[in-house]
Amino acid sequence: MTPSHAASQNFVSLKDIKDDVVIQKNGQMTMVVLASSVNFALKSYDEQRAILSQFQQFLNTLDFSIQIHMRSRRLNIEPYLSVLQTLEGKQDNDLMRIQLREYMEFIRTFTSQVDVMSKNFFVIVSYSPTKVNFGRGFSGLFRAKSGAATVKDGIFEEERTQLEQRVSLVVEGLARIGVRTVTLGKDELVELFYHTYNPNDPTGSAPLIDTSI
Repeated sequence: MTPSHAASQNFVSLKDIKDDVVIQKNGQMTMVVLASSVNFALKSYDEQRAILSQFQQFLNTLDFSIQIHMRSRRLNIEPYLSVLQTLEGKQDNDLMRIQLREYMEFIRTFTSQVDVMSKNFFVIVSYSPTKVNFGRGFSGLFRAKSGAATVKDGIFEEERTQLEQRVSLVVEGLARIGVRTVTLGKDELVELFYHTYNPNDPTGSAPLIDTSI
C-alpha cells in the first residue's frame, strides 16, 4: 500500500464490509437500508395526518438511534441512451428509427440544459456493545476515531443478529407508512461509500481496486 493510500485511510472510520454489514474501526456494526419516498404533497389531508401519526408511532417504538440520509446526485443519462441506441439498431421500421433518433437527441439536449437529479434515501441502523455518539450524523461513518476495536469472528454472528433485529423493526415500521425498503449488500455499500467520497464521478459503479498492493 502506498503512503498516500495509507494517509487517506486514516480519515476513514470504515474497517471492513462483511456481506451487508459495515464494520468500523471502533467496533460498531452498521447496516444501511435504501428507502423509497412518499409523495406527501399529493396525499389528502386525512392521508397526511395518518402518515404523520404512523411515523410518530414508529419513532416512539424505537429504543435505539437511527440516521436518515438523503443523497442527491446528477443523473447519468448515458446508460439509458446506450439502451436506446441498441434498440435503434434492431428496428426494421424506418419511421421507428427516426423517432428513436429524435427522442435521443431531445434527451441529450434537455439534460445538457437542465440538471436532472436523482435522490436516494437511506436509513442507517447501527449496533455497538459500547456507547457511540450518533449526534455526528451520517458523516460520522467516514471519520476515524481513536481506540480502534476489533470484531472477533466468534461474536460477529451474535452481534449481527442483534443488528438485524433492529433493522427488522425499522423495515416493519416504515412499511406501515407505505415506504418500501431494501437492505444494501456489499456491492451496493461499496458503491455508496465510493460516491460519497467521489461526488463528481458520474459513473454508476465504483472502480475495482487491487487491495493487495
